[in-house]
Amino acid sequence: MSNIKHINEIQTESFRDHIATVDESGKRKWIYAHKPKGKFYKIRSGLSYLYFIIFFGLPFIYIDGRPLFMFNVPAAKFILFGRIFWPQDFFIFGLTMITFVFFIILFTAAFGRLFCGWACPQTNFMEMMFRKVEFFVLGDAAAQKQLDNAPWNGKKIFKVTLKHILFYLLSFIIANFFLAYIININELEKIITEPISQHSVGFATIVVFSAVFYAVYAFFREQACTVVCPYGRLQSVLLDKNSMIVAYDYKRGEPRGNFKKHADEQLGDCIDCFQCVRVCPTGIDIRNGVQMECVGCTACIDACNVVMDKIDKPRGLVRYASENSIANGERLHYTIRMKLYTVLCLLVLSVLSIILINRKDIDATIMRTPGILYQERGADSVSNLYNIKVINKSVKDVPLTIKLEDGIGRIEVIGKPYIEVVKEGQGSGSFFIVLPKKLIKERSTKVLLALYEGDKKITVIKTNFLSPVSE
Repeated sequence: MSNIKHINEIQTESFRDHIATVDESGKRKWIYAHKPKGKFYKIRSGLSYLYFIIFFGLPFIYIDGRPLFMFNVPAAKFILFGRIFWPQDFFIFGLTMITFVFFIILFTAAFGRLFCGWACPQTNFMEMMFRKVEFFVLGDAAAQKQLDNAPWNGKKIFKVTLKHILFYLLSFIIANFFLAYIININELEKIITEPISQHSVGFATIVVFSAVFYAVYAFFREQACTVVCPYGRLQSVLLDKNSMIVAYDYKRGEPRGNFKKHADEQLGDCIDCFQCVRVCPTGIDIRNGVQMECVGCTACIDACNVVMDKIDKPRGLVRYASENSIANGERLHYTIRMKLYTVLCLLVLSVLSIILINRKDIDATIMRTPGILYQERGADSVSNLYNIKVINKSVKDVPLTIKLEDGIGRIEVIGKPYIEVVKEGQGSGSFFIVLPKKLIKERSTKVLLALYEGDKKITVIKTNFLSPVSE
């Protein structure tokens, strides 16, 4: 038993010197992940179908003529749940990002990388779409490895070519829908149906996106999670011993060994079959403990449960647990740190909700015309000239009229008696505020201007009115 224990200690510590996808010489090790089978894999497959329906279906959903979601970065135009956001609303996105960071901290502290294994687009597309296509065309992991080592012949050329054609077609489809979230599905339809010369930039964008997605899923694969994604590296500061993770029960499993070969020794339930390693999409050994490369996909849980069934041992040698629950038999705790994160997250979320609820569809900025202080109108009145800029975030044209809130004085709009602001557009104009001298007591007087759409008051804006010093 001492030899087995010594070997296990070496295996347990050696993983810290390198990542699973790189060998001792620093070269890439291609991962031939076996196809998982089991309860969690079936649940993940069902959820992935729902995820794909949502991803490919949302661009077709419109509310009041607007897409449900649109993130048009070049035009600085964003639509969330049918409501449009312009650069003036970017503080709302900043607050949203703060809320998201708090949520990530709380969620990870409590549930580890549950998001990565169950909801991350990279994992879903790689494991539930591209990997399944690969299994269908090339066969299981053993067949794929054998095919890679085989000489190039007609059969190999056909299978490899077919795989990459299908991978690129899927990448092309994903790229189109990805672009639909940026420019909306109607604009995408124009790029597809109209001559390329009219949409050269859009077509080039689709080609670039397709190439990027194809490169990621055909070649880069799990490296996106283990090398590029920062989330795994954040685990070291976000997880604690009460966090829920995919974990190996070392108390029950150690010492490892084949009970048939070592019948005279007292062994744990782990028979060292490496099935948990073979199904892992990032190539790690979950028995080494929490690792940056683990995406929490539960493939190792399903694989281990199958083995436990075969050797008449209880399931759960690899399972969802916390470090404390395995070491001390404790249940998952909702710690003080988690409670603090929850309070902070709810606080920021409440502020964000209030801002969104009170956000107006009409935003206006009024400024005094630079270089002009005031104009005297005869012996009894003074006027100031102002410029107004209006942003219309609604889906209809809005004619705005300007009125003094207190009713004392008058407004003289230059040109039309109202300011026309087209839907989802901007409008501007100039106007005079004329006040009687007898009511002006100070050099700078605060006035309130109300913007009306017909008889409906839209908003009230404060500005300053300059006048001669009263005698």
